[in-house]
Amino acid sequence: MTVDILAIGGAHIDRRARILGDTKPGASNPGAWFEEAGGGVFNAACNLSRLGRAVRLIAPRGGDAAGQMVADAASRAGLEDQPVMFLDRATPSYTAILERDGNLVIALADMALYDAFTARRLKARSLRDSLALAGHVLTDANLPADTLTTLAASCHAAGKGISAIAISPAKVIKFRAALPHLSHLFMNGAEAEAIAGERPEGPEDWPALLRARGLRGGTVTSGSGPTIAFDPDGMALIEPLPLEKIADVTGAGDAFAAGFLDARLTGASLAEALRHGTASAAITLASLNATDENLSQERLASQLALVPAARFLS
Repeated sequence: MTVDILAIGGAHIDRRARILGDTKPGASNPGAWFEEAGGGVFNAACNLSRLGRAVRLIAPRGGDAAGQMVADAASRAGLEDQPVMFLDRATPSYTAILERDGNLVIALADMALYDAFTARRLKARSLRDSLALAGHVLTDANLPADTLTTLAASCHAAGKGISAIAISPAKVIKFRAALPHLSHLFMNGAEAEAIAGERPEGPEDWPALLRARGLRGGTVTSGSGPTIAFDPDGMALIEPLPLEKIADVTGAGDAFAAGFLDARLTGASLAEALRHGTASAAITLASLNATDENLSQERLASQLALVPAARFLS
């Protein structure tokens, strides 16, 4: 059975603690814990599924309670879950301590299991079959650099599009060798700077810097500031309107990637895809969860009414 999108990458447990009062370093702070399944590819895959896409998820997972939690969340989101199991290992996790206003105090990423997903595993029959049946591939920088390079090259050789989520400035550099083969790379300003080696004066200068590094298409967000997107044919920019309330920023970039990618695969222009990505991110920013379980094409259409037009710059 063909699938619209094959999602290969991070699917783990996100644990977030929010300090309820003023942060007191080196002391016990009253707060509350919250945990859910997460990961760049996982979050985007869930959003794409809720937007009506048929999505198959392939991600390393341990044989523990955390792995079962990820599996249950994938099932609820309607994903076709095909994990690569390591029964004697722990499922990766990300643990963050947040201040009362949501700013990060410190975080710990226990992601060692992802290193076991080597490029050799892409040769497995089941994975090769999944790649052949996919209309598009989505990955993230949680996987090893060699794996990402091999995956991108395989997609390019097969004439298949592949999009990627940067994850963080430290991880996005894993894509350096894969850049010429990527269809699109979703980044924020810090991640784009890690790839480009410098930060431009204005967002409209990002495309030239990133194209010089071999990237054919990408998006650079800047929180509540302008977002620039480019492809081989041009570039477009959107300036989002301020949001009345932000519940949690976790997963907003992944939601942007899902909305943007869904629109592009439907045939939307670069500018219109920017609007869809912006609307999808806004829905997630209003949710306490990394993905909003009520996301749908109807809800996205309603949010789009609040999103300004994007403009082509070339």
